[in-house]
Amino acid sequence: MAGALLLGVSSRALAVSDGAPGKFRPEELVDNGHRFFGSMSRGLAQLVEEATRRWGEPNGYILGQEASGAIVGGVRYGEGTLYTRNAGQRRIYWQGPSIGFDVGGDGDRTMMLVYNLPAVSGLYRRFGGVDGSAYLVGGFGMTAVTADDIIVVPIRTGVGARLGINIGYLKFTSKPTWNPF
Repeated sequence: MAGALLLGVSSRALAVSDGAPGKFRPEELVDNGHRFFGSMSRGLAQLVEEATRRWGEPNGYILGQEASGAIVGGVRYGEGTLYTRNAGQRRIYWQGPSIGFDVGGDGDRTMMLVYNLPAVSGLYRRFGGVDGSAYLVGGFGMTAVTADDIIVVPIRTGVGARLGINIGYLKFTSKPTWNPF
């Protein structure tokens, strides 16, 4: 089950797009990510390539920042901008609890690739998944969280010290909140 949550594979998500309207090509994602993340572009390009190989071209993406911390139980808070072809740009916030063998804290710049999003309102729910981290300073990391057929793939880079594995969820909202539940 954890593998299915981590991979978040659905039959619709495995179909790679042929550049259909409403989708974002890997080159566009990498270019926008380079502007957002700065010099750490090689790691970003590799993770975007891997995500599009697994799930195809996303029909939305989020650029933002987040902070998290954990001692067995953890919490994550973030904010950013959702980009879609058919609904434009929207401010979006996320938060969520986690539990597991996890300790540390970090601050990250985050790009989230969004697959199978029927409408912006489809994001305003909880997306469950498994996350594992092991770093002292930084680097890029990728995971996947799912809800029904919608897949969100957070790609993070930042600073901090974190070690562990946990299960949790991200809850997306249109307004900021301190309540992770």
